[in-house]
Amino acid sequence: MGSPFKPLLAPAVPELPAQVYDPERLAALAATELMDSEPEPSLDDLCELAASTSGAGQAVIALLDARHSFRVAVAGDLGAGSPAPARRRTPIHDDPAHLLVGTGRALIVEDATCDPRLAHLPVVRAAGIGAWAGFPIVSDDGLVLGALCVWDGRPRQWSAEQQRSLERLARSVSADVSLRLRLRQAQDRIDDLETSGDASRKLAQSLQDSLLPPVIARPSWLDAAALYLPASGGESVVGDFFDLFATREPWWCAVLGDVSGKGLEAAKVTALARYTVRTEATQHASPATVLSRLNEALLRQRLNDRFLTAACLMFRPDPDGRGVRGLISLGGHLPGLIRRADGTVTEAGRPGHLLGIFEDVRLHAELVELAPGDALLLYTDGVTEAHRRGGHALWGETALADLLAGCAGLDADGMLERITTALTRHAGNHRSDDTALLLLRVPLDDEA
Repeated sequence: MGSPFKPLLAPAVPELPAQVYDPERLAALAATELMDSEPEPSLDDLCELAASTSGAGQAVIALLDARHSFRVAVAGDLGAGSPAPARRRTPIHDDPAHLLVGTGRALIVEDATCDPRLAHLPVVRAAGIGAWAGFPIVSDDGLVLGALCVWDGRPRQWSAEQQRSLERLARSVSADVSLRLRLRQAQDRIDDLETSGDASRKLAQSLQDSLLPPVIARPSWLDAAALYLPASGGESVVGDFFDLFATREPWWCAVLGDVSGKGLEAAKVTALARYTVRTEATQHASPATVLSRLNEALLRQRLNDRFLTAACLMFRPDPDGRGVRGLISLGGHLPGLIRRADGTVTEAGRPGHLLGIFEDVRLHAELVELAPGDALLLYTDGVTEAHRRGGHALWGETALADLLAGCAGLDADGMLERITTALTRHAGNHRSDDTALLLLRVPLDDEA
């Protein structure tokens, strides 16, 4: 005769995707240092934007290790069944976001209570989830670290425009997290240099490579080139920086800057500047606002007494596809030079305050328009102040403008090559300072 008592069975725990346990993914996640950290304003802003643009009442940015889901940003009322903001760690099985780690794709659900992938999760009924949508947060290597999730208290459809907006915001979160990883890696290299006492060329070059993109991205409608030349004998000099990247379709951002001083302290500011500009440019359309937020970050972090100058351009193609239009802002930096297709050269940008010194900075956003064949050059003072060892004859802005005017028929790479050849000839192969150049050129119709 069988026992009248039935054994108590624990509720089934769904099997997690194998990718959850990927050691490379877990190592990258730990390196972000975001779990259980203080709230990050940039992530909070993106989370709020996700909730508002999607029309959802709630939004969460979650990172997932092998056991827990960490809510690093929240927006809206998460419901009585959800953990309070102070208790942001939940079992990974309870978070629908774990499904994205396995697929690497967005998951769009109109009614979670009827969807077999979500309906069994206790949080669905406890938090009153109706419609739910999740978009993966990925590292540069394509590892899924977490998800940007939104949900509503009732079933509903997610429009195509809402899905596109959320996908763009998830990319912005991914860029933010990836830049934190790069900043952590750069800081580790800096610490190694500081403790070793031997700033070897190989390690210094590795640090420079982590702060400057080895190959710049470029849209199909633009010809672009960039170049960085360290000062002579300056293996540890990492003061100049540049970047070119997409923000919100169809907008792009170009930035070039010069940190005061040399060596590892300058490198710390360089890393912070690139990270901050990348983050802020995805959220603000004005380059003056981006540089203003960079100034706030420099003052807030106070890594050292360094300051910097920067030129920032936010631009997009003309609707007719025959040119580029945008805004440029200068934070204490030299104006850009525009070479028109007919060879005339004019300055671009209105001078503004240095960054990292004053709380209130005056910055301006000036219109830039480039037609086919036009080019815009951004550069640091290592170009115009180039001189021979022991000499005092600077190359100067006039010589640079005259050289640029004579670059007819050259593409972006060819223009930079001609400039650097002239620099070497003038300075006798001696570079007294870092040199960075970034050139954007609109191809002629027959080049497209």
